[in-house]
Amino acid sequence: MVLVLSRAYFPDGTNGKLECEGKFICCTIELPWKNNEKRVSCIPEGEYLLRKRYSRKFQWHIEVVAVKNRSFILFHPANNAQKELNGCIAPVTKLSGPGLGLQSGQAFVKLKNLVYKTLEREEKVLLIVQS
Repeated sequence: MVLVLSRAYFPDGTNGKLECEGKFICCTIELPWKNNEKRVSCIPEGEYLLRKRYSRKFQWHIEVVAVKNRSFILFHPANNAQKELNGCIAPVTKLSGPGLGLQSGQAFVKLKNLVYKTLEREEKVLLIVQS
């Protein structure tokens, strides 16, 4: 399965649209682009594999694998990139401003179910990040 994240960059945050085979899944919010600096920047554009991950904080979520010079880049719920993200990607149901969104929990469940079903069939999930 191939997911395509198409981004728009703003000084206060990065907004995106996530699609699978041309079908809309959800919007996304991220931190602004700041040269891939840890904890303050979104990740570079490129291709990444996704995998399941568990933590106490987020329970079962999705990890973006092998991001250059970064670790623990995740898809997890958040509605405000500046306050709730350290470089991760948050699915949101609706965008409400640069790096801001609404109903992230709902969008996250939808994305997680799609990704997990594919991984359970032992198929790879590729994320392509582009502008």
